[in-house]
This record gives sequence, structure tokens and C-alpha cells, in this order.
Amino acid sequence: MRQAAIPPASTPLSPPDSALPRLYLPEEVAEVLGCSAWWVKDRARRRLIPFTRVGRAYRFSGEHLAEIVRMHEERPARNPQPHGAVSTPAPKPPARQRRETPEPTARLKARAPRRMAKSQYGTAA
Repeated sequence: MRQAAIPPASTPLSPPDSALPRLYLPEEVAEVLGCSAWWVKDRARRRLIPFTRVGRAYRFSGEHLAEIVRMHEERPARNPQPHGAVSTPAPKPPARQRRETPEPTARLKARAPRRMAKSQYGTAA
């Protein structure tokens, strides 16, 4: 019987390290984004940002980080004002008006508390 040759320990069994993506901890992502690690983990838990799950831990690749930034990016308005144009202020919403009640409301009166008379309780002698 012939035994299979076992490769030496120095021979890698996986692809080179350059093919594997670097995975970042939530604390590292939070530092880059300028937020808390709690926010990053909470958004991942609620499936609002992309992530990789390794065991029970959240990990993020560079692509995930770039997508998170794109997701929360704010773009300028589509119809910008020409340079030098005076913008008109937005109209104010109408002031809230109180509803007129046709008749005055009755005041509620508190009910007296229910207490048992002292004579109902037996005394231990």
C-alpha cells in the first residue's frame, strides 16, 4: 500500500494572500466613517449596510466600506441656480389654526378613592 504524499507545512493550501480580501472590524469601519462601532453593528444587524458574517462576528471588506459610503452620500440638487441668480425663499406653510369647538367641554371631576372601612378589618389580639 502506498501512502499519499503530505505536502510540507510551508506549502500553502489556499490561494495567495493577495487574492483574499482584507476584512475590517466594525471598530475600524466606525473610525473611517467617523461614527460609533455600535452604529455599524446595529446597521449590519438590521441588514441596512452590506457585511460579511464570520461566525457571529460582523466583518467588512473594502468593497463593503465603499458601498456604505455611496449609500449615505448626499448629492447636490439636480436644477442648480445659475451663478448670480437670486433665489426666492420657499413659501411658509400656513399657520396652524385652532379648531373652534361648538360647545364648551365639561371638566372631569376626580372620584373619591375607595377605601374599606376600618371596622371591616379584624384586629389580632
